[in-house]
This record gives sequence, C-alpha cells and structure tokens, in this order.
Amino acid sequence: MRRIRAAVTGAVTLSLAFTATACGGGESGTSTPKTLTYWASNQGSSLEVDKKVLQPELDAFEQETGIKVKLEVIPWSDLLNRILTAATSGQGPDVLNIGNTWSASLQSTGALLPFDAKNFEAVGGKDRFVDSALGSTGTPGKDPAAVPLYSMVYALYYNKQMFKDAGIAKPPTTWDEVIAAGKKLSKDGKWGLGVEGSNLSNNIHQVFALGKQHGADFFTADGKADFTSDGAVAAVKQYVDLMATQKIVAPGNAEYAQNQSLSDFAKDRTGMVLWQTPSQTFASQGMAPEEWGVVPAPVASGKPGVGKQTNSMVAGINMAVFKNTKNLDGALKFVKFMTSDEEQILLNKAYGSVPPVKGAQKDPAFSDPSLTVIRDTLATSAAALPQVPEESQFETVVGTAVKELFADAAAGRPVTTESVRAKLEKAQQQMPKK
Repeated sequence: MRRIRAAVTGAVTLSLAFTATACGGGESGTSTPKTLTYWASNQGSSLEVDKKVLQPELDAFEQETGIKVKLEVIPWSDLLNRILTAATSGQGPDVLNIGNTWSASLQSTGALLPFDAKNFEAVGGKDRFVDSALGSTGTPGKDPAAVPLYSMVYALYYNKQMFKDAGIAKPPTTWDEVIAAGKKLSKDGKWGLGVEGSNLSNNIHQVFALGKQHGADFFTADGKADFTSDGAVAAVKQYVDLMATQKIVAPGNAEYAQNQSLSDFAKDRTGMVLWQTPSQTFASQGMAPEEWGVVPAPVASGKPGVGKQTNSMVAGINMAVFKNTKNLDGALKFVKFMTSDEEQILLNKAYGSVPPVKGAQKDPAFSDPSLTVIRDTLATSAAALPQVPEESQFETVVGTAVKELFADAAAGRPVTTESVRAKLEKAQQQMPKK
C-alpha cells in the first residue's frame, strides 16, 4: 500500500451561478492513451488549494498506472455551463466532477458514460457506495450517469458562547425551538439565524427539505413541475418567514450569496446557521472547533427520518466520464482510484466531507461528533433532490422566486400565502412544457 500523503484543507462551497463561459476543451479527442484530462470542481477555499490537494494524488495515479492526468479546477460559477458547452460540442474532458443535483439534467444530454453493471464492476462495484448517495446519480430506472465522490448534508451549527450568553441550555432540534432560540439571540445587533437569500441553489436546498416536511416534492411522480401545491407554498413561506415574520434573520441576509452567513457566524454576529460541512471555513475565519457545536437540521417535531421527517437534501459531488473519451480504460481506472477507500479517506478529510464509500466511512477520521451528525443524516434522513432532466431549471426559477421573496421581506413588504403562490406560479410557467 502506498504512503498516504498530507493534504491541504479547504472549505466546501456549493453556490452556483449559471454564467456563460467558453468551453476549455479536453484531450478526449487525442490519440494519446496515457493521458487523461480531468475537470475538478472547486471544493477548497481557492483553486490553488484544490490543486495542492489533488496534484499529489494525480502524481501517485501516474506512478501506479503510467497515465498522466491533466488537471483543471473550475469554479462553481463556471462549471455547469462549461459542461453543457462541452456536451454540445463534444469537446470535453475525459473525467469530470459534477454537482450531484445536476446528474439527471446532464444525463439527458447523452454526453456522459452510463455506469452499467460492466462499468460499475470496472470501478470496484456498485455495492461499495452508500445508497442515499447513489440516489443522486441520475434518473431512477436508468443506469447512473456518475458515481459519488464527496458526500455532504445540511446540519444546524450553533455558537456555544452566544447560546450561553442568551441563556439557551441546549441546541434546538425542532423548528419551534429554532425560532425560540433565535428570538433570544436576536438583539444588540446580533441575529439568531443566518441564511443566503440570494444564493439560488441554497434556497432550493432549504425549501426542498421543508417541502418534504410538508409532504411536497415540487415534481409529480411523472416528472411534471408542481410548485404551487399547498405543501410547496407552505415550505417556501416557512423559510422566508424566518426573516419576514419571526425576525430571527437579519434583513441584509436577503443579499447574501457568497457564504457571508458563515463569516457572520464565525464573527459572533449570528448564533446559528444551516450548512454543509463548514468546519474548514470556520477555521479559516479564526473560529476554534470548541467554539461551535452541531446537531441535525430541524424537523417539525420528533426525530429526523424519512418522508415528513426528512431534514436535508443529499448534497455532494459526483464523478462522471465523458462518453466520447478515447481512453475509456484509463478513465475508469482513474474513477476507481479516486473512489478507493484510501483516496476517499484522504480527500474527504481534506474537504471536511464524508465519503460516500462504505469502507472509507469506517475510518476513525469520520467518527468525530461533527462528522457523525453528517454521516447519520446521510444514512437515515436525507433525500435526493428530484432526479429529473429539468432539475437545473428548477434551481434557477424557484431559487429566484425565493430570492425575490427575501427581498420583499427585507424591504418590509408583506410575504403572504398569496404572494408566495404567485411567485411560484410564475416560476412554474417558466419551466419547459412536458
């Protein structure tokens, strides 16, 4: 077994801004079988951090296989459009990272290699992966378009000193308790809960979990948009009401889209935040691990679980192969390498995420209480976002509707059931007709 190398830690960010950009191209069209191109997503606090984490692993892969991997780390703001451009032109990389919520959308382009039984066997077998992570790899009933690489879920992080100063004896586990704690914390220029009101994807992640708690899925069983059901409307209103009615969220959060809520939390300006694996960001902001705690994201009552007890979407990164690669054997070897137990332990430790590979999850590194919450949520109470081709449009139009409602709340305009429904009706009209 080769030596495990030290990796540089970095913060995971998943905010998506769908801005157009030119395709960088790949080497899938070359005749060099000993070369692969790899588009990695920006998981660390900078592109340079990711290069420092990944390059030693790529060098080790080359040493073992003789295959050189040419790395490009792509910001989240560019990644989806780079992939879509590559899918249209056929000029893509050999291997790439994708946001797991995009799996069905990208699968529908036909550009990604299906992971059928043969291809799964080539990367070590399908049964190595956690079931909930596999649930975000493509349309149900079809061969997955990717395999899981990094797994994350939402949890509730709380500032221990702020809780102590406010006389809050224990962290909240229900929404009523979140609101009660938030009201005690919201004084003297400080606030109870931080949100990212202008971050479209984050908006979707939060209202999706709340939708499940209200019995809504945002899509019908046959894949049609269903944004105006009573449950969907109630979920969106409940989320925006944290600012509009409960007033435990600062009005300025309506403009947040770049992890400012994490900075507020680390700087003792906000007592709670719902986030995915933010420990590295807290550390980079000077917040020591003993200064914060974590509990499962809240539910209406009782214990997180399935159905109406869902408390998070399944977040994470998947690894895909472009179907027109000229080095399929090498690409599959690289996927197998990156999802091996050893690499999964090293990479997920570096990024503060949890391995979606069962064997790697057993490593003591993931028994830390903060990661145990994530691991248990992933296994028992997280649900995949709708695996439909229109998922990316869903993030855009409903995420924008929530953003506009937060802007109304920040400006003091009333947020009513009727105004929420109207926004969601407009969003539904913008979806492709089926």
